Amino acid sequence: MNMQGTIKVKIDNLIFDCRTDGEKENELVIFLHGFPESSFMWKKLMSYVSKMGFYCVAPNLRGYSKGACPKGRKHYTLDKLSDDILNISKFFNKSKFHLVGHDWGAAIGWKVTHDHQNAILSWTGISVPHLQAFGKAIADNKEQRKMSQYIKNFQWPYLPEIQIRKNDFRLFKKLWKYSDSNEIDDYLAIFKSSKQLTACLNYYRSNYKQLKKASKNKILGDIHVPTLFIWGNKDVAIGSYAVNESHQYMKNEYEFIELDSGHWLIQTDYHKLQKAISNHILKNKE
Repeated sequence: MNMQGTIKVKIDNLIFDCRTDGEKENELVIFLHGFPESSFMWKKLMSYVSKMGFYCVAPNLRGYSKGACPKGRKHYTLDKLSDDILNISKFFNKSKFHLVGHDWGAAIGWKVTHDHQNAILSWTGISVPHLQAFGKAIADNKEQRKMSQYIKNFQWPYLPEIQIRKNDFRLFKKLWKYSDSNEIDDYLAIFKSSKQLTACLNYYRSNYKQLKKASKNKILGDIHVPTLFIWGNKDVAIGSYAVNESHQYMKNEYEFIELDSGHWLIQTDYHKLQKAISNHILKNKE
């Protein structure tokens, strides 16, 4: 019997709300959401993957979980965000796991996969390419600079929060046009908390300078884990330059899927993602 539920995962003084699905003794798959979403986005896929004999866990990441929302941008560096994921796997007593991430979840996932390759059985990144490539694109590529202008705007204190809250989160609701009302309610419950909204924007404020260093310095190296990367060529946030630059860092089995689609792929291309991700995970089952 599959058990879908939510549990609280305590790591030091932080408490993460995690959605779970499947049997605890099965191989672990961790799903990382992006911005502005939550673990809710993975529910359908988790239900499918758990039925294949895996234990699925999707945390509401740091800032998105009420009990894991420290104040100050220094708490939202990629190092800390990626340590959270490893600690969550240890909470479940799993030394190895599969990892799937979209948007910021993908950014964190690249870091986890690079730094802890022996812990990762398979990695699926969605929308956001390898961070070295993405950072280089932000610094060097005109098209990507334009696309990433919003990240620059997020560097301001207070103003982005005011903009986002305007007209009952109209900006975000535009982004959520493919999400159903339950999903949107779940997201709003997080972003209506001013502390949590600022925490989620701190991902951008804390890591932007580091990302831009990629044009001159190595911020992340090669990936030695079986990798699947899925990108929509109509993505308004990530252009082809970053994606093409990304492939060179893959030093293990690598599959790249380009979809004729935008950024919100789990909502718009669910069946294609379900098929590709489940095949990738099954192929790399221990």
